[in-house]
Formats: sequence, structure tokens, C-alpha cells
Amino acid sequence: MSSPASAPPAPTSLPRIVAASLIGTTIEWYDFFLYGSAAALVFNKLFFPDSDPLVGTLLSFLTYAVGFAARPLGALVFGHYGDRLGRKKLLVLSLLMMGGATFAIGLLPTHATAGTAAPVLLTTLRLVQGFALGGEWGGAVLLVSEHGDARRRGFWASWPQTGAPAGQLLATGVLSLLTAVLSDSAFGTWGWRIPFLLSGVLVVVGLWIRLSVDESPVFQQALEQAEARKAAKDADAEKLPLVSVLRHHWRDVLVAMGARMAENISYYVITAFILVYATTSAGVSKQTALNSVLIASAVHFAVIPAWGALSDRIGRRPVYLLGAAGVGLWMFPFFSLIDTGGFGNLVLAVTVGLVLHGAMYAPQAAFFSEMFATRMRYSGASIGAQFASVAAGAPAPLIATALLSDYGSSTPIALYVIAAAVLTLVAVGVAKETRDRDLARVDDPADTASAGTRTADARTA
Repeated sequence: MSSPASAPPAPTSLPRIVAASLIGTTIEWYDFFLYGSAAALVFNKLFFPDSDPLVGTLLSFLTYAVGFAARPLGALVFGHYGDRLGRKKLLVLSLLMMGGATFAIGLLPTHATAGTAAPVLLTTLRLVQGFALGGEWGGAVLLVSEHGDARRRGFWASWPQTGAPAGQLLATGVLSLLTAVLSDSAFGTWGWRIPFLLSGVLVVVGLWIRLSVDESPVFQQALEQAEARKAAKDADAEKLPLVSVLRHHWRDVLVAMGARMAENISYYVITAFILVYATTSAGVSKQTALNSVLIASAVHFAVIPAWGALSDRIGRRPVYLLGAAGVGLWMFPFFSLIDTGGFGNLVLAVTVGLVLHGAMYAPQAAFFSEMFATRMRYSGASIGAQFASVAAGAPAPLIATALLSDYGSSTPIALYVIAAAVLTLVAVGVAKETRDRDLARVDDPADTASAGTRTADARTA
């Protein structure tokens, strides 16, 4: 029998917990994607006006990349305190930091008013955004994973993952609406501030929902056990979470980093680099390319829970491997369809790419959560996910753009994504299946390796 702490909560509580995680991740990704869109549209003129237009755009995107650099630090800090103090407290803090930084960007003076202080302040707030996002993901998926029914953990834990396409849809939709109703002059003068200030309203709603949920029962049980060991003067009872992760779970961290390579690189190539490739090489308008990403993102949102549910039936690894292999195989048809310049082919290319990406992204939440013991789970999952993003997602659009510039062809870019897919196939291929693990019983690091075989009966209890 599974322990009491792993029993599913009351029927009304789990949807509320899922909603709390989903709205938080949606808001945080809205903030993150909003910055990227504004960097492309107006930040080069508002904060770097003294530079050549292309240099200003590059500097604007450089501040965007800074957010990725801060994510590993956020993973370390939030992971440490999330494993010590609890998931809920840190999730509230990450939402406040991300929303506060985004709201403050909406109030920033521009270069015309504050001079060089303006880009410095912008970069500082971008660092805060990246730091908060680095701690958000791990806590959001763990709160759902540790509350949920083990038999449907993949399905429930995949819902916070839908926050990425939901945030992208929301950010792009708000910007598209404003650019449609405002003149270029009005948008560049004051209209661009509205989406950032709107984040303040979203944060209030997110906090109201997040404060209404309970702390993870699995974490509470593990904390009580740790306190008991500490009271018994067990010298090894309570090491720093980071130390424990590196000592007992370093292989799992490497697996998580490898698993994210194809997922992260393919996502930014499919959703971000396409705006460059379609407009320069295929002669497609920026609005047409943007519309194709919007349509595909809506489909992406819908298929993520379906892939998560499938991982509950056949396992995390088979679904993940299917997604990695599929993304690699799709790259050459992906660029061939874009080269035709037809809107329908463009939508097909991006939609299939994101559907296959969802096969990796959906089981990722449960897969990473099940790799680590409870008192180091926040640290382990966050470190594995966020350190990989610096090597994968952050440089992906820049590398793809450089390859296109040097070779004038999509072939090297397709090979770049295929290489990432091979790396992910190897990493996930050597990993152990985690679907049968009972999170409440994987508390001793020594238990992790055998948790699946010892608790398989929990799924049929």
C-alpha cells in the first residue's frame, strides 16, 4: 500500500492546485515572452537609440539573453530554499519577483529621459525576471506532482507545462491588439507600456489563487522525518540540498540536462527563429509568420495534457523518445514547407513541430520530479532544467541565425537540431523509467534507484 501522504487529495483540491500552478507559469511566461517581443519591436529605439539600428537590435536581444543567464542562479537559490522551506512559499515569492519586475519595466524612463541609466535599469530588471523564472518551473511542477494521484501524475503535472504556450499566446495577442488599434507613434511612445503594466493585474489574480492552496503533503511528511532525524542527532540527516543532489543524483542531473537539449533548442528554432527564416529566406511577411506561430501554439496548448496522459499509460521514456526522434526527423520537411511560402504549409510546419515538441515537454514535469528524493527534488529538477536552458534555449536562435548567415541554407540548421535530438535520445535512452515511483517513499537517496520496483504495487493499490 502507498503511504497516506501519497493518497490523492479531495476531488476539489487537485484542480485548484493545478490552476494555481498553471496561472503562475502562464503569467511568468507571459512576462518572459513579452520582453522578447518588445525587444524586437521597440526596445532598440527606446533604450539604445545612439546605436546603428542593427546594433541596437542586437543590444536589445542581448538584454533578452541576460534573462537566460540568470535562470541557473534562480534554480540554485529557489531550489535550496524550496527544499528547506516548502514549495508554496517560494512559488509566491517567484511570482511577486517576476510580476514586480515586469510591472517596473512598464514604468521605466527611456534613454531620452534617463540617458545610459535606462538600459542599465532595463538589464537589471531582466536579470530579476530570469532569476524568478529559474525558480518558478521546479516549484510549479512539484506542487502538482506531489499532490496528485500517482496513476495520473503525468497528466496533472503536464498542465503547468501548458503555461509556456498560454503565456506566448497571451503576450503575442496583447501586442497584436495594441499594434492594430494604435498608430506606430502612439505604440512607440506609450502603448508598449500597457502589456507590462497589465502584468500587475495578472499577478494579483495569481497570488489570490496560489495563496489558497496547501503545501505539498509529500514535502511536509519528508520535513517531519528530517526533523526527527535531526532531533536524534543523525549527523547525515540534513545536508544542503545542492550537496545531496551532486552526491546522490548527479547522473539524474546530467540526464535531465541531456533531455532538455532537443526540447529547448527545437522550441526556440520553431517559434523564434522561424520569424527570421520565414521573412528573409522564404519571403513571408512577419505578420504571416507570427500568425502561424499563434495557431500552432494553440494546438500545442491542447496536445500537452494528451501527451502527459499517454505517459501515464506507456511510460515517460517512450513518449519522450518519440518526441525527440520526431523533432529530429521533422526538421528537413519543416524547412521545406516554409520555403514554399504558403500560409497553410507554414502553419503545418510549425504545428507538427510543436506537437512533436509537446511529446517531450509534457512528460518532462513528472519525469524530472520522479528522478529525485523529496528533500532535494526542487533543487535537482530545477538545476537539471535551468542549467540546460543556458546551453540550449538561450543561444539557439543566435546559432541558427549565424548558420543561416554563413551558409545561406537551412541544412546546417536542420543538422543542428538533429544533433540535439540525438543527444536527447542518448540521455533519455540510458535513463530509468520513473512512472511507477511513489514520490512519498523516495525520500532516502538510496531508495531512488529501487523505488520503481518497490512501489509498483502502489499503482494497483
